[in-house]
Amino acid sequence: MSNKSTKNTTRTKKTTQRKRREYSDLKLILMLVGVVILAIVVGELAKRSPARETESTLPAAPVIKQYDAPPAMTIDTAKKYMATVKMEKGGEFVIELYPDKAPVTVNSFVFLAREGFFDGVTFHRVLEGFMAQTGDPSGSGSGGPGYQFDNEYSDLNFDKEGVVAMANAGLNTNGSQFFITFGPVPLSSSDYTIFGQVISGMDVVKGITRRDPQKNPNFTGDVISSITITEGE
Repeated sequence: MSNKSTKNTTRTKKTTQRKRREYSDLKLILMLVGVVILAIVVGELAKRSPARETESTLPAAPVIKQYDAPPAMTIDTAKKYMATVKMEKGGEFVIELYPDKAPVTVNSFVFLAREGFFDGVTFHRVLEGFMAQTGDPSGSGSGGPGYQFDNEYSDLNFDKEGVVAMANAGLNTNGSQFFITFGPVPLSSSDYTIFGQVISGMDVVKGITRRDPQKNPNFTGDVISSITITEGE
């Protein structure tokens, strides 16, 4: 082989190798550019997309107090007990409790109120011309304090507005749910224990937002801010 041919062959090899290096370098540059562009696009999409709530960012479920048994008797049936119910949206009403007529019921109600059990609880069932029901911390209509107690009977009747009585799922299944009537209603005190009467703020009671759970409302009921118990001679 001539010297000239050898030089040409060597030059051709060098040219080929240089082109391969340039091609490899170009591929690497293009890959890097692609990675950068992809990172930018992903970052922009992340900014525009709503953040998904993970287990750690979800709000904690409210803790519902539960008790193993009805409270021990601590009230004095000879004393007067009043319950001042403050509403979160404003306004308040006062319930005179009847410890002499329904001692077990009033004792339970006073205990739960002093425990803060009713704070933040909604009026989940409020029916026009009938009554406003509350006392269920779950807001579902099936919650309670973890215990039940028997009905108590008296000569009281559902013959006027503002009558306060226990709601139940049948005889002797009283817990924490109670209701307040908007007027006389065709209920019997043999089925529902009457334990109090609204003596002031009935306009606040009547102003509670109507809510029928059977119609699947897309809003929660009006919220109780607090219930304060006072006692006197």
